[in-house]
Formats: sequence, structure tokens, C-alpha cells
Amino acid sequence: MATAPTRIPLPADRPGGVAILGKSVSIKGQIVSREDLTIDGDVEGSIELKEHRLTVGPNGTVKSGIKAREVIIFGNVQGKIEASDKIEIRSAATLIGDMRTARVVIEDGAYFKGAVDITRKDPVSLDKHAGDGPPIV
Repeated sequence: MATAPTRIPLPADRPGGVAILGKSVSIKGQIVSREDLTIDGDVEGSIELKEHRLTVGPNGTVKSGIKAREVIIFGNVQGKIEASDKIEIRSAATLIGDMRTARVVIEDGAYFKGAVDITRKDPVSLDKHAGDGPPIV
């Protein structure tokens, strides 16, 4: 029984387009991008897209530290991920590594092994409320 290929959603709302590394592409080294990036091949190294989205396609295999605004995983990722906005691990995806982000979505069926550190964009300081009442013991 054949299954329909998974379609990777390409963001239409982002100016500057999307760079795509196809499934026959293999890279060892550092990737720095100033536009959204979709990886459907193999990447080993570091990936930095500070203000943009990284999508790892269903054929994508990434062994790398990742820093991006948003990361969506359909394939396999091994390494630490830091996303300033959100990380999504889709149902057939695998992530082995720690993640640090403001929001996280892990779909049913996805595999994740690691630690999650949820960050806040505007951290609430405990010092702001120090004089608001009796001390907490």
C-alpha cells in the first residue's frame, strides 16, 4: 500500500523566499542563513538562522546544533536546539537532544529524547513583587 508523500508547508508570508537543500544534498560544516531554510538532505555541523524558520523535511537528517527563530521537524535531528519562538516535532519525526524555546509542540507519534527548557520572552522578576506583602518563608 503506497502512501502519499508528505508535503512540507512553505511559508508564503516570509519576504525573501525559502532556501531548500534537497534530499540528494549532503553538507558538513556551518550554515548561516538570512532567510528561511528547508533541509531534506543530510547536514552535519552548525546551523544558525536567528530570525528565520528552519524546516527539517521528512528525508532530512541533521546532526547539528541549531539556533533559529522557529524549528519544524518532519525528519531526524540529533543535537541541541535553541529557538527564540517555537519548536514543532511532527508525528513521524525524531529529536534526540535538548531544546530551549518559548513554545513547543510534540505531535502524537513523534520521538523525543532530551531535556526541555521553556523560556519566557518577558521574564517576571521576583524582585518586582518583593514589597507587595509578607515575606515568603
